Amino acid sequence: MNWLSPSILAADFNRLGEQIHCVRDCGAQALHFDVMDGLFVPSISFGMPVLESIRKETDLFLDVHLMIREPIRYVGEFARCGADLITVHYEACQDVAQTLAAIRETGVKVGITIRPETPVSVLRPFLSRVDLILIMSVNPGFGGQKLIEGTYDKIRELRAMMEEVLGARTGEGIPRVEVDGGVNLDNVAYLIAAGADTIVTGSAVFRGDIASNTKKFMEILSAQS
Repeated sequence: MNWLSPSILAADFNRLGEQIHCVRDCGAQALHFDVMDGLFVPSISFGMPVLESIRKETDLFLDVHLMIREPIRYVGEFARCGADLITVHYEACQDVAQTLAAIRETGVKVGITIRPETPVSVLRPFLSRVDLILIMSVNPGFGGQKLIEGTYDKIRELRAMMEEVLGARTGEGIPRVEVDGGVNLDNVAYLIAAGADTIVTGSAVFRGDIASNTKKFMEILSAQS
């Protein structure tokens, strides 16, 4: 099943609870929660108190993306505050395997991601250790960027590597493939066709008519499941 995970980075925080209920009621399965430290990426976003508040507000799957240096320091706290999945950057960890193991020990699902310039091949040793792989389709740290065209080939390469290493491209025990950055109604079908099954989008959901935007995404995702 294809999932929609709207990024609350683009939401109106004055109406956040209302907007979360709206995307849920319109079919979204998850919420994407971007945590930025101003070091690994230039921007600063929000952290554990916001996550804890959102957890009390919704039963949606909380998809937490840590864009922070040495995230191993905080995975326990993010798990405690309600994350269902914690994704860390390959480039941000001194010891990637140890960081993934630390997330697993908290009892939540494990994700790994790479910047656009990082080759997919670096993920090969970790394919069997994660539940989700996030392909960044823009440079992390800012919303509203245009999707990098090479993303489609990168997703196809990842799926091929999964088949080689894990014996299958999709199915039980195979990590979900998430894409984040510049996703809109014009390109989402192509991303699904390339092999993505979890779609993160912020502005394309939260700008304008949120209910209508969400329903349009869900129609496309459902048609291609």
